[in-house]
Amino acid sequence: MRGQTRRAAIGAVALLWALAVPAGAEVMQRAKPEEAGLSSERLARIAPAFEAEIREGRIPGAVVMVARRGRLVYAQAFGAQDKAAGKPMTTDAIFRAYSMTKAMTSVGAMMLVEEGRIQLTDPVAKYLPEFRTLQVSVPKADGMGQASFGTVPADRAPTIQDLLRHTAGLAYGEITGNAPVKGAYAQAGLYTPGADYAAIELDPEAFTKRIAGAPLAHQPGTTWEYSLATDVLGRVIEKVSGQRLSAFLDARLFRPLGMSDTGFSLPAEKMGRLAQAFPTDPATGNPNRVIDVSAPPKNDSGGAGAVTTAADYLRFCQMLLNGGEIDGTRLLSRTTVALMTADHLPPAIRQTVQPGEQLLGVQGYTFGLGFAVRREQGLAGVHGSAGEYTWAGYAGTYFWVDPKEQLVGILMTQAPGPSRPYYRRLVRGLVYQAIAD
Repeated sequence: MRGQTRRAAIGAVALLWALAVPAGAEVMQRAKPEEAGLSSERLARIAPAFEAEIREGRIPGAVVMVARRGRLVYAQAFGAQDKAAGKPMTTDAIFRAYSMTKAMTSVGAMMLVEEGRIQLTDPVAKYLPEFRTLQVSVPKADGMGQASFGTVPADRAPTIQDLLRHTAGLAYGEITGNAPVKGAYAQAGLYTPGADYAAIELDPEAFTKRIAGAPLAHQPGTTWEYSLATDVLGRVIEKVSGQRLSAFLDARLFRPLGMSDTGFSLPAEKMGRLAQAFPTDPATGNPNRVIDVSAPPKNDSGGAGAVTTAADYLRFCQMLLNGGEIDGTRLLSRTTVALMTADHLPPAIRQTVQPGEQLLGVQGYTFGLGFAVRREQGLAGVHGSAGEYTWAGYAGTYFWVDPKEQLVGILMTQAPGPSRPYYRRLVRGLVYQAIAD
């Protein structure tokens, strides 16, 4: 009986491997899991785990894709793309990527670094003069010994490297603990309570002026705080390239990689493929509010504005894993990828919360130039390898790249809410336990 169960599991994964990715939507060369050192029987554990979550009404649906050694070994869709409409999930569904946009914007910036048009040590004000004079909101005690805040001039200018690693002193109004900064962002339209991470309503000039006019949450270069820094990086790319961010990334990244379903809005003919979240979060009962991608935004949010598919993003990640090249198309030097995936947070930089704690609820991660990087094999309470890099998106998207294991994993859902780290940990464990070589 056990042998029959094992054969059934292997057969099920083989069928999914053959049928999951629609014709004409080739991601990369496919392989049976065993050809890439994975167990079909163990990969088959992914399906019941996610199907149980869908059955219990915790997430509407999901897409999982896994590549190892440059070959696609797993691609499956679960549940509903749009529960209310009764539309089943498909592997070519399109998702709001939110903060997975950051890695793509960071790659765009590093292309300009490679061309000598930007240096990491350049002050942001070299490209955005609004950042020449900055104030910092700092805690102090009032005459009664009660905590309050005051402002002081910035000790130094934030740099391009600071933007890439979130040490520029900027913040997100949604999560910062600096009350004056939160208030200034709300007043400036950089943060709207109830519309999380949707900095797309201001035009690029207004966005730049208003964020530079708000106080910083920290002295530049002193503290890691997740922030709107990558949105500012997008403004730098626009100034240097002379193009709108969406046009620059489309020409330099999306089209060269064949990422035909990635952009900053969706044409009408693709809206039917857009995955939808539940109206309310099952864990909290709070409304799920996600960005409208049916028309071009007033500004392209380099930190949270893109839409993409699992297949498109898998190709992007595989390019990074390959050292900046895929299928004969080179976008970055391997030395640049190595720089991006190195540790850019020395001990002197304070962390309001560790990157791994924010992403996965675990320690053991630092931050590179665009994503979190694992420091060591141990410490973190999840499978992984030293040097692995990873990040996620507010609405439930997640990726990781493990150079040691030659592994890329993609999880796509549209499920905002506090349960997101659970699903990130879940998919990682289910993939790593299937490694059999």
